[in-house]
Amino acid sequence: MCQPANLQQSVKKEGIYGVLPYMAPEVLRGYQYTKAADVYSFGIIMNEFLSEEIPFNDIPHDEFLAIKICKGLRPTISKDVPKLLVDLIIKCWDAKIKNRPTTKELYQLLKKWYDEIKYIDSEDGEDGDNSKIYFQIKEYDKIRKEKFKNRSIEDKPNSFQTHPQAFYTSRLLNFKNLPKPVNSSELSSFQFSSDTSYTAQSTSANPISECLDVQLSELELNEICQDSEHNIE
Repeated sequence: MCQPANLQQSVKKEGIYGVLPYMAPEVLRGYQYTKAADVYSFGIIMNEFLSEEIPFNDIPHDEFLAIKICKGLRPTISKDVPKLLVDLIIKCWDAKIKNRPTTKELYQLLKKWYDEIKYIDSEDGEDGDNSKIYFQIKEYDKIRKEKFKNRSIEDKPNSFQTHPQAFYTSRLLNFKNLPKPVNSSELSSFQFSSDTSYTAQSTSANPISECLDVQLSELELNEICQDSEHNIE
C-alpha cells in the first residue's frame, strides 16, 4: 500500500510512497519503511480511533507539514483519552526509533489491559478501584456517552470536513533536506506528567492542540531548511 501496484513495470522515481499524516518522520526524510515505522503509524491510527479525529485533516499535506512533523508536531489527542493509552500513543510517536515499543510489547501490554478489564467486569467491579486502566476506561466511557448524548445532528458534518489539500491516498513524496526528527517539548511534558488524578492529566492535552495552530512563514521555513543542512545524518 506504500507504492504503486505496477511498480515493477514503471520507471522508479526518487522519493517514497505513502500517506503523509501516517508516516514516521524518518520515512519522510527518505529512509525505508521498518517495523518501527509501522509502530509509529499504529500510534496514529490508535489516536484516530480514540480521539475520533482524522490526523491533520484541517491543514495542507505539504512540505510545511512534513517539516513540522520532523520538528515534533503530532496529531491532537483528545483530553478524554485515558492517560495510560495516551502514554502508549506518545511512545509510539517517539522521534527516536529505539524508544518506540516493539509489536510484541504492544501486543503484550494491550492484552494485559484487556484481560484486566475483562476480569474485573466479570467480577462485578471487584478491585476496580485498584486498577488504573479499568478506572480510566470507565471514565472515558462516561465522557463518550455524555458527548454523544449532547451531540446534535447538525454538529456531525463539521467534524468530517477536510482541507482541500489534505490527501489520504498513497502518493509519491519527495521532500528534500527535512530537519532531523526530534520530540516536541509539549508532548514530553504531557507524557511524563506526574501521577495526579485522571481528569487533571487529561486536560494537559491542550498544549498539543496549541501546537497545531503554529504557522510557519516562508522565511521561517527557509531558516529551518538551512539549519537542517548541518543536522542531516
